[in-house]
Amino acid sequence: MKLFKHQVEALERTQEFNRVAYYHDMGLGKTFTGSEKMNELGAAVNLVVCQKSKIQDWLEHFKINYPGYTIWNLTNKVQFDTFVKINMYPYYQPCVAVINYDLVYRRPELLKLTGFTLMLDESSLIQNEKTKRAKFVMKLQYENLILLSGTPTSGRYERLYSQLTMLGYNIRKTAFFDMYVQTHLEKTGGWHGVPEKKYRVIDGYKNVEHLKRKMRRLGCDFLKTSEVMDLPQQQFIPVRVPVSKDYRIFSKTKIVEVDGIKLKGDYVLKELLYLRQLAGAYSAEKLQAFTDLLDSTDDGLIVFYNFDCELEKLKQAATDAERAISIVNGSKKDLTAYNDYNNAVVLVQYQAGAMGLNLQKYNKIVYYTPPLSSELYEQSKKRVSRIGQTRTCFYYQLICKNSIEPDIYKTLEMRRDYTDELFKQTMGF
Repeated sequence: MKLFKHQVEALERTQEFNRVAYYHDMGLGKTFTGSEKMNELGAAVNLVVCQKSKIQDWLEHFKINYPGYTIWNLTNKVQFDTFVKINMYPYYQPCVAVINYDLVYRRPELLKLTGFTLMLDESSLIQNEKTKRAKFVMKLQYENLILLSGTPTSGRYERLYSQLTMLGYNIRKTAFFDMYVQTHLEKTGGWHGVPEKKYRVIDGYKNVEHLKRKMRRLGCDFLKTSEVMDLPQQQFIPVRVPVSKDYRIFSKTKIVEVDGIKLKGDYVLKELLYLRQLAGAYSAEKLQAFTDLLDSTDDGLIVFYNFDCELEKLKQAATDAERAISIVNGSKKDLTAYNDYNNAVVLVQYQAGAMGLNLQKYNKIVYYTPPLSSELYEQSKKRVSRIGQTRTCFYYQLICKNSIEPDIYKTLEMRRDYTDELFKQTMGF
């Protein structure tokens, strides 16, 4: 397998470690760096834990690039039972087993494995060490460890505690936060019978260089895209559409009936949900703008959406335009049309496909509606702006004017989550 120069250099920098973390920016090929490190470590048994949507990608990656390994899909119960039975004894041929985060903690037999290499793809998913999957993963009896994530390259060091613990950093969580994270306490409640609660808000970070030096001594390697190469130019194109009458009614009265469905925003989060849907799934103006965009180009499009009710209308619009369709969401991952056609429409739900998908065959992304998460938004951009992309990347933002959407995009551009901003507005901070 041929590696890029930056991948070879990362392996050289971590050669002495058997527990490593490749905190490389999205698009720099952590899959290849991590799998080659796994191969160098030479364990007989290798376990890869990833997102559900990435299972097939990892299986195909190992099948193509490492034919000497026996490959197990542990989401298949028959394969899992056979894998466990065989690996109770010394294994005669190196193997790689792949399983997803939401299933791994339901397989307690894996706790019996010893002396293996554990690789966690998108290791930021175990940042909350109180979740079932994080607790389970941290109990595994691995000998070697490989963590893959792009999150630490953009800060968010508070999310690293569980990962650094797995790498061998012996420090209490309170001490970790006191040393590296700047916070302050805020209060909520305390009126009209609502009990007062205190919560800690993260303001920033301190002693960052000290933390990075410590992390490098633990086997962490950092790499940002700008340190490797200049990726093609990115162009953001806002497509503004008028807000609907139903949206205006709901924003004033908090209740409206659309498509035979009564929407009632009787508390803040439900109001937020329906405002977003009225600016997306229930906006005839936005759907028309999307249809017009389809008619204006014969290029392939990656379309990011949030809700199932949006998906059905997007599918119909693409079908009417006689486009082949691929879908990536929580229940389906089918990239056949993307692979077979140069002008397919790839409909991707943020939570299922903003992280990890390699879609640089196309260079146009459409944001039908924005996410609330800054991380999902930033990572979605990298689905086309990756190594191998040779063209300018275009990002079409379909925005309902005079709606909640301009505020969401403004917040996302500041690298903040909109839910955090909404809470501040609601509480008057």
